[in-house]
Amino acid sequence: MGGPVGFRPKSGSIPESPGVYRFKDAGGRVIYVGKAKSLRQRLNSYFADFAGLHPRTQTMLTTAAAVDWTVVGTEVEALQLEYSWIKEYDPRFNVKYRDDKSYPYLAVTMGEEFPRVQVLRGAKRKGTRYFGPYSHAWAIRETVDLLLRVFPIRSCSSGVFKRAAQIGRPCLLGYIDKCSAPCVSRVTAEEHRALAEDFSDFMAGNTGRFIKRLEREMREAAVEQEYEKAARLRDDLQALQRAMEKQAVVLSDNTDCDVIALAEDPLEAAVQVFYVRGGRIRGQRGWVVDKVEEAGPGELVEHFLLQMYGDASAETLPKEVLVPVPLPEVEAVTELLSEHRKARVEIRVPQRGDKKALMETVERNAKESLKQHKLKRASDLTARSKALQEVADALELDQVPLRIECYDVSHIQGTNVVASMVVFEDGLARKSEYRRFAVRSTEGDVASIYEVISRRFKRYLEERSATGELDAEAEPGLDAGFGPELDAEAGPRLDAEAGPVLDGGLDAEAGPGPNVEAGPGPNVEAGPGPNVEAGPGPNVEAGPGPNVEAGPKADVEVGAEFEVQPGIDPETGRPRKFAYPPNLVVVDGGPAQAAAARRALDELGVDDVAVCGLAKRLEEVWLPGEDLPVILARSSEALYLLQRVRDEAHRFAITYHRSKRSKSVKESALDEVPGLGPARRQALIKHFGSVKRLREATAAQICEVPGIGPSTAETIVSALKGQST
Repeated sequence: MGGPVGFRPKSGSIPESPGVYRFKDAGGRVIYVGKAKSLRQRLNSYFADFAGLHPRTQTMLTTAAAVDWTVVGTEVEALQLEYSWIKEYDPRFNVKYRDDKSYPYLAVTMGEEFPRVQVLRGAKRKGTRYFGPYSHAWAIRETVDLLLRVFPIRSCSSGVFKRAAQIGRPCLLGYIDKCSAPCVSRVTAEEHRALAEDFSDFMAGNTGRFIKRLEREMREAAVEQEYEKAARLRDDLQALQRAMEKQAVVLSDNTDCDVIALAEDPLEAAVQVFYVRGGRIRGQRGWVVDKVEEAGPGELVEHFLLQMYGDASAETLPKEVLVPVPLPEVEAVTELLSEHRKARVEIRVPQRGDKKALMETVERNAKESLKQHKLKRASDLTARSKALQEVADALELDQVPLRIECYDVSHIQGTNVVASMVVFEDGLARKSEYRRFAVRSTEGDVASIYEVISRRFKRYLEERSATGELDAEAEPGLDAGFGPELDAEAGPRLDAEAGPVLDGGLDAEAGPGPNVEAGPGPNVEAGPGPNVEAGPGPNVEAGPGPNVEAGPKADVEVGAEFEVQPGIDPETGRPRKFAYPPNLVVVDGGPAQAAAARRALDELGVDDVAVCGLAKRLEEVWLPGEDLPVILARSSEALYLLQRVRDEAHRFAITYHRSKRSKSVKESALDEVPGLGPARRQALIKHFGSVKRLREATAAQICEVPGIGPSTAETIVSALKGQST
């Protein structure tokens, strides 16, 4: 792949100073803004090795037609200019955080003559103090309702306020003492503003002085035997305490900090912020972002800090910002935020204690936020329909792929090779249809894909033959004399790692379907025996060896009247394991994997199933036999759906691979010693400490272990020495 050499500046013309650069498209629009400690080093990195760049960066460079730059004096100035340009030009390839929903704030309009407390969303207004954000508006209203007993400030709209002033009668809140009624001049504008200032101070975390004042006034009223006043002050005190209880205490009283956590996947990231003031969580807020530029976790957090605090007022910046990972340019960001706050701001990664525990809590919230965001997008019927139609159009399918199966192979250097099959129907995961494969091939991912696809669709053809949908003599892959072509293992076997496994590695526990028995039983005959009748249709001869019953029931006579529903097992009433073919097979990989899957289907005579591969590095869709990939727009619902399907197959395969690897690691050399049970194996390991020391021991030393006799000791010695040679 060639690079964008048409507008590459001469290396010597680029200064080595810190600065900010802009990539522009053919129309002169700014599409990306970046900063650098050394402009020459950073810009040369874009053009030196185009093929080695991240796919998103490649897309940006192929879209660009020019680049320019501005030299600045310091890294802090570069940060400031970068933020200003991003805000001005809104470049399409820069990270832009957006609220995952509109969070409500508790606002006090200090810019008005008579300040008002209310719930506000959206852009912040000048002259208004904000507290929060809160998860729900009702949480704000409950807090305000409690505090208006103690700080009876105005909460009505301008229309209600003016009307009350005209008629000379306050609203209901004025009559029940939850408003000081400045509309009818019960208090002056200065007195009302003082109440609003006290309300704001309490919400900002300065609660101690108000609690102490109410306690003092309550005791004084009780001493003077003004019991009604004392009771009212007691109720006010309890109201303040209840309002404080709604805010969880997480850190020491003098701690003011913002705790920021990040959760990400290859396409999107979610950020959660907990606002801690006075040691209490005062609010929480979340953002999501599409990862349109190449950026690691530290760079994503750095971009977020600049966007979040760029327009914030100085008083809203905390003393301390806790971040999940170190920032690439933490000194410059710290200096910039400190200048903005006009006081020192610390940016730290918590390592231990309460702050570390709180960071873990925020991280869990970030992961849940990303999960909910994806579920919300995936559950949108319109988006799913659009995605399926876009897939059909891009791959030129005759119909939308209502059932998609995706396959992925997982291993470490060719060991414990497994594969997964996940199913999406109507754009949603159908987990009951997921299957796992223990792969026999050790010749690489391409051979593994070929094997898994072959096994899956052989079973599909066998299922169709068993229900009479196919003529056994004409169907490819079927032996007319011996019924469905079976694995060399001749039927079901028990996989030690994954439970019952069909066809040499298919996990039967992954979803509903016919029961599979691991030994002789009602459906398996242990040796040569009578023919197994398949219900209506030709008998299937059972040759020597274990015979797997090909029909619904072993005792059904030929010609008996019953109806076999396609895809349904009459014994269990559940769908057969592989009765339903997909409209589209997706494999994790490029053209080689897609070609292997197509070859497997062609050899079985399956020509009504489409195949494509999704290459992870460039997110390209490959069709078998095509020299060029199908490129889907990064913002398209089709690519989002295919990526979800691929990522789910990868997750499912990794889970199975880890379980097999974990079991293989736990296996001991003593497992192969005949006649040695778990109790005596454990006693030997406890006595010698390890298999290595046991291998070095003599038979006499082994006999010292309780329960180990001379003959057993000799067996252990010979077995372990045989393994070591």
